[in-house]
Amino acid sequence: MRIIIIEDETLAAERLQRLIVQYSPSMEVLVHLSSVEKAILWFNQNAMPDLIFMDIQLSDGLCFEIFETVTISCPIIFTTSYEQYALEAFGVNAVGYLLKPVKYGQLVNSFQKLDDMKQLFLQAHSAATSPSIQPLEKPIYKSRFLVKNGPHIKAIKTEEIAYFFSEDKVSFLVSFDKQKFPVDFSLEEIEIALNPDLFFRVSRKYIVHVDAIQEIRPYFKGRLTVALRPTNPEDIVVSSDRTPTFKAWLDR
Repeated sequence: MRIIIIEDETLAAERLQRLIVQYSPSMEVLVHLSSVEKAILWFNQNAMPDLIFMDIQLSDGLCFEIFETVTISCPIIFTTSYEQYALEAFGVNAVGYLLKPVKYGQLVNSFQKLDDMKQLFLQAHSAATSPSIQPLEKPIYKSRFLVKNGPHIKAIKTEEIAYFFSEDKVSFLVSFDKQKFPVDFSLEEIEIALNPDLFFRVSRKYIVHVDAIQEIRPYFKGRLTVALRPTNPEDIVVSSDRTPTFKAWLDR
């Protein structure tokens, strides 16, 4: 899939590109454009991409000025800090409207929505063969996390991670060899990025690897307590609502 990013904030564009590659490394970001003028020039000189990520307020005006000059025939996912342009956005090929800072979970939902729309189109037009309407690649789960180790950066393989937890609005990973590192993702983003066959969110604060579960005990009112390895300093309680799903996950 060929993608372009129209965004006047360099850091936001770089973060978005990292999230796109995290979702699927085979996706190609062709170019990052920072203004209405540059976008119009690019569209006049290049073939239409398969998807556009577009900020609304650019360095030289609103992105909607692009549509006054260029006919855009591919889907658009808008990224913005403002909610008031949603109605106008969905009038011009929008399949998503994401508020900054864009989170990985939001991105995944937009890609899945786009995939659903294309599947419906394929069913209605089974003879269509254009590459731009082929199903999207399935998500590729994270195989490692980059963490700070003193002055250095270290890659921790996912299979080496026993569990993740949050504390004081910071997320941490704990490896099977008892090392603890902060990570630059929320638990919501981590949960979506992990293989659900191996990891389960047992509570609001913990996501655990199946091999990290040392003991499970019944608790009050249909709940469970879980002991982990390496050991953690607090009791982990699985709610009664989550308990059936947790048991089914363990019994696969």
